[in-house]
Amino acid sequence: MLKLIRNANVYTPLSIGIKDILVAGEKIVAIEDTIPVSDLYTQIIDLKGKILTPGLIDQHVHITGAGGKHGFGSMTPEIMLSEFISCGTTTVVGLLGTDGSARSIKTLYAKVKALETEGITAYMFTSYFGLDAVTFTESIQDDMIFIDKVLGCKIAISDERSSYPQDLDLLRHLKQVRVGGMIAGKKGILHIHLGGLNSKMDVLIRLVKEYEFPIEHISPTHVGRTLPLFEQAIEFAKMGGMIDITSGGTKYTDPYKSVLYALEQGVSIDLITFSSDGNAGLGITDANGKTIGFKKAPIHHNLSQVILLIKEGKLSISDAFKVITANPAKNLALKSKGHIKLGFDADFCAFNSALELTDVFARGKQMMRDKEVIVFGNFENKNN
Repeated sequence: MLKLIRNANVYTPLSIGIKDILVAGEKIVAIEDTIPVSDLYTQIIDLKGKILTPGLIDQHVHITGAGGKHGFGSMTPEIMLSEFISCGTTTVVGLLGTDGSARSIKTLYAKVKALETEGITAYMFTSYFGLDAVTFTESIQDDMIFIDKVLGCKIAISDERSSYPQDLDLLRHLKQVRVGGMIAGKKGILHIHLGGLNSKMDVLIRLVKEYEFPIEHISPTHVGRTLPLFEQAIEFAKMGGMIDITSGGTKYTDPYKSVLYALEQGVSIDLITFSSDGNAGLGITDANGKTIGFKKAPIHHNLSQVILLIKEGKLSISDAFKVITANPAKNLALKSKGHIKLGFDADFCAFNSALELTDVFARGKQMMRDKEVIVFGNFENKNN
């Protein structure tokens, strides 16, 4: 099937001006100033100068639910396809949270495959918070090699719910994701949840400085949880590491302000990502701090915070969108994602002049049209 997208103001995320894009199946096969109309095309879509960016990548989202800190009733449900489409997310990485017991690594894989069947691209991290790895096979390394959708492993540090892993514990995990990645043709990263304890990222700095472990395999997230933690994350980025700021969960300030502060301190925009921590369980408290209910961490703030980077922070569209397109694609080593290029997957988000999301394409298929989601998951109520 051939689809022609015409008159798009294309950001790859770099600006290349008004272009026509030809899509064959799920791939981009031509990008030209003008592509002649043909009877061979099954669909012609005129974007009339709308801004077109790569589809958005969320590298930390609880697709099967999370939570449970306040009992079974505080566990969040799984995410439906339309929730991703409504905020322009076309690639996701699912993962477990604190709980590696009631939440299953096999169920996580099944949800990854379900989302792929429904039309977007999905991957996962094996294991969970704990040092006692929860895996499909006998080891993290084997998961990396034999489980197609596994890009790396999750673990938690500096959190009272973590296993308090030491330097050698983390090095052994890193060895497994790195060597498993070598064999499987993946990058292999250790995706590290950071809590709010005073130990911050100390161990990660040591892994690079004292043990000389390659920094590109170390992927810290929630770095904007506290200001002292973020100050250390800036040091990590200046060492060449990628830092991930949570847009939907706990943070010391608005995520876009953290980005602006990091840039002021000399961090390259190419080393910063947003992820949502979407669908994590958050408590609702009253004026006295008593928990009175629960809510899901939102998944749409990756996009809303990028828009604030442009409108409030005065960043260019090219730079701002890197943190949810090209940069996470680089961190995860996704070879056909994060850019609008020949041979890449046809994942696009279109915006009007007010930077309102109007259209979404995932793997070549239009999923949103004129601000309306038009493709839903198999078990969604399409009337809601």
